[in-house]
Amino acid sequence: MKLLLDQNLSRKLVKRIGRVFPGSAHVVSSGFSIADDNEVWAYARRRGFAIVTKDADFSTRSLSKGFPPKIVWLRIGNVATKHIEAILKARAKDIQRFGKDKKSGCLVIYG
Repeated sequence: MKLLLDQNLSRKLVKRIGRVFPGSAHVVSSGFSIADDNEVWAYARRRGFAIVTKDADFSTRSLSKGFPPKIVWLRIGNVATKHIEAILKARAKDIQRFGKDKKSGCLVIYG
């Protein structure tokens, strides 16, 4: 499953999770440094990404618009990039399973 990391996550994560989630990208390196949520949503949908975010906005959008794209909502507060990396890697099987689930549009991860 390819992940598109939202602006509120470090760009360094793309390289750090690359083996577990090949093809992943960050919104800034994808050309969306000043994009609004609509543009990011449409891009993720077209390119087959799941959006990883710490914001509730995409979760809310998923409820109203459905999916794709799928949303991985990290409810983890203000933590170090290393901690986010560890969470994504530890929950990789859950995230992959979620990617194949035809009924779920948002996976909430607490950490």
